[in-house]
Amino acid sequence: MGEIKVNTDCNGIAGLKVIEPKVFGDARGYFMETYNYNDFKAAGIDCEFVQDNQSASKKGVLRGLHFQINHPQAKLVRVICGEVFDVAVDLRKGSQTYGKWFGVVLSAENKKQFFVPQGFAHGFLVLSDYAEFCYKVTDFYHPGDEGGLAWNDPKIGVQWPMPEGMTEADLILSERDTKWGGIEAYTSENR
Repeated sequence: MGEIKVNTDCNGIAGLKVIEPKVFGDARGYFMETYNYNDFKAAGIDCEFVQDNQSASKKGVLRGLHFQINHPQAKLVRVICGEVFDVAVDLRKGSQTYGKWFGVVLSAENKKQFFVPQGFAHGFLVLSDYAEFCYKVTDFYHPGDEGGLAWNDPKIGVQWPMPEGMTEADLILSERDTKWGGIEAYTSENR
């Protein structure tokens, strides 16, 4: 029943995929498969997802850029309420696109999903008044295994779209997310 459309043109970064599921709608509403192993495997996403997570955030919340150090996770992310700008930064050793980023708007309206393989930092910014964010991961959460990069590192240069009526000074970050270093410090520590 499924069928998905997969876009792999993600700023030239191999492995990233934007997925658009087939949506069946009528006067009652809609139906869609959010995940079908066979469809995803045919699209080159052959992962065993072991945990589903969900978060809710208000406008201007920026979460990230996070990664797991010893237990890397691939992620399949989507938004079920509201709108976010979702970002992945390539941290794979030896990658030709190391340090490059790609971002995509995910929303309840566009129903797009974003596949982020292992070896990437990941984060998102809430553009709507409220958003609920869902993601499947390929490894369990391990306390103390999270690393991060500064969301505004000029060496990475993510072009975060500001939520309507807000500036960078208005963004809401966790205390931890205000203290991450840049990619140059991360690279020199992990040679």
